[in-house]
Amino acid sequence: MRNKASTAQTMVRLLEHSRYEVLPTATTEDKVLAHVPRDVTVTVTASPSKGLEATLDLAERLTGHGYAVVPHLAARMVSGRAELTEIVARLTGKGITRVFVPGGDADPAGDYPDALSLLEDLAALGHPFAQVGITGYPESHPTIHDDLTVQSMWDKRRYATHIVSNLTFDPAVIRDWVRRLRNRGVTMPLLLGIPGPVERTKLLAMATKIGVGESTRFLAKHKGTFARLAAPGGFTGERFLEKCAPALGEPGALVEGLHVFTFNQIAETEAWRQDLLGRLRR
Repeated sequence: MRNKASTAQTMVRLLEHSRYEVLPTATTEDKVLAHVPRDVTVTVTASPSKGLEATLDLAERLTGHGYAVVPHLAARMVSGRAELTEIVARLTGKGITRVFVPGGDADPAGDYPDALSLLEDLAALGHPFAQVGITGYPESHPTIHDDLTVQSMWDKRRYATHIVSNLTFDPAVIRDWVRRLRNRGVTMPLLLGIPGPVERTKLLAMATKIGVGESTRFLAKHKGTFARLAAPGGFTGERFLEKCAPALGEPGALVEGLHVFTFNQIAETEAWRQDLLGRLRR
């Protein structure tokens, strides 16, 4: 009984500290305003097809509406320190204090072949953001050893404040990955990446058509994963959290909340979170 209660407590804590990743499309602002409480942080992806302007513009507008917003500064989409300086001035001028720095999928536009190189320049510019997130990979590249992805996070530790995990659908992978991180001395807080309640049968088509965001590209490249998601009785966020919760509640796990990939199903995501919170609190 105690284990069940502890699992519920961990799930409530994570759900209460959720943030929503959204794609910068024409309807996103209205969807966020209609359905997302002001105490939920919103992150805005960066797309090579749309350019950083779409990300920055939406981030500024949502900030103006009272949200805490995290624009994604994909390193390979920034040409160099001059452009980065302009971006920093623009965002800080609007009161934006948080950013997320992935490498991004685009070919390098200039001086930043990876996230670390942009993070180093942010440090040289005086650490202008209070919170800087980096990507974590619970399931690393087939040809890159897990230790190298953990080493990458170690290399970035001086420049980042937290890690956002990429999507995975296996609780055992999450459990082992968190333990490996901590055993290697990576002590940054972690946000667990999970998908929202997306319409599974439409997910892959949407991913290939929109073509923006780490989340959509992941599913476009992993069709076997999509097949498991779409299958009856397949992945659900609730079951995933239930199975992850014991490991995420361990002392030293330092998992602070959820990073929810909404795929712009924003109303559905918030309804799912509130429903689950209501049931867990009974």
